[in-house]
Amino acid sequence: MTKSLVGTSDKPNKNTPKLRDGVMKRGTTWSYVIRVKDPETGESKPKWVGGFATENDAKEARDEARVSARRGEYVDRNTITVGEYLDDWIEDHAMEIKPGTLEDYRISIRLYIKPFIGKTRLQAVRPATITKLYRDLLSRGGRGGKPLAVSTVVHTHAILRRAFRDAVEVHEYISSSPVDKAKRPRGDWREPGMIWTPAQLRTFLGLARSHRLFAFFHLAAYTGARRGELLNLQWSDVDLEGKQITIKGSTGVVDGEHIAGTTKSGRTRVISLDEGTVNVLRAHREAQEAERLRVGDTWKGEENGHVFTTAWGGPIYPTTVTALPGKLISAYNEPENKKQAPADPLPYARLHDLRHIHATTLLLAGVPVHVVASRLGHADPAITLRVYAHVIRSAETAAADVFAKALE
Repeated sequence: MTKSLVGTSDKPNKNTPKLRDGVMKRGTTWSYVIRVKDPETGESKPKWVGGFATENDAKEARDEARVSARRGEYVDRNTITVGEYLDDWIEDHAMEIKPGTLEDYRISIRLYIKPFIGKTRLQAVRPATITKLYRDLLSRGGRGGKPLAVSTVVHTHAILRRAFRDAVEVHEYISSSPVDKAKRPRGDWREPGMIWTPAQLRTFLGLARSHRLFAFFHLAAYTGARRGELLNLQWSDVDLEGKQITIKGSTGVVDGEHIAGTTKSGRTRVISLDEGTVNVLRAHREAQEAERLRVGDTWKGEENGHVFTTAWGGPIYPTTVTALPGKLISAYNEPENKKQAPADPLPYARLHDLRHIHATTLLLAGVPVHVVASRLGHADPAITLRVYAHVIRSAETAAADVFAKALE
């Protein structure tokens, strides 16, 4: 007598998954199938894609895939995650990104992108995924789960936009960038104002005079040069007799080494100096030479090398000069002896504000915009007009009175 075998019935099992319009649930996830034409043979073959959490996710991906297939832009399934892709992407672009920017990208990717969507498959990222990332960063993306500044989220958006654009155009992992359709926060743009008056700037430089890097802050205020440009400056770029310096590039410090790159505009520029600044640089050079002789053979820099170095000739970390103004201002406003506190405290300002003070002072003094743009290294005077529009408007108001008085 023959025994029946369980599961050999020809009748369909009620639990068998059913394919409905190209979408089917398999196990705990959803999948879709489309037909894609092989560009070489012209033969149409089915392509299964799975791993979607919901039916709607699978349908949305199916619809996008159908459109891409009709256009001949279908991208084969790839399991690479966002984190894995960004690791490869940043290495591929290390040679074309400036050192400071490269390090900034690495930090942003590590702190603000990988912890939130790093394990997500690149091809599973949707505009809603990116929008949620921005919301999470704004609410708890900072240190200790604190809110992250809008400007930092906007900067993160710029990194993702560039990386996902390359995922489409260079690597062809995806057919379109979800970042372009994501809802990002608006940047909190503020026009740089006159942070300090000339008298306040003199007070700050008086505080910095006793520091070995006083010449750095003096040069920043009197030339408007950027931090990386000054750290890249070499004595061969300084013409004390001709009263000028040549800005040839910018530098960052990676693993204790100077990594040089181009200026922000990619151009070399010459900035004139006043007699007082020339004297400051002469004194700085003498002090540096004394340090070199004192250190002797252990001096890490080259003779006539970088203008600004550590006391043993090594490269200065950008964060060192960035943090110092705040320390000097705090010590001035809140001295150990409270009785010596100034009657008029010095407002806090960033290192980069010295550049704004330089530009604003020149514009208010009537220096032509194209001359100020040249000193700042703006590729186009239109940039100066946009950034310092409020200062220029103020000068234009005064111009009306100047013209009227001229006719009188």
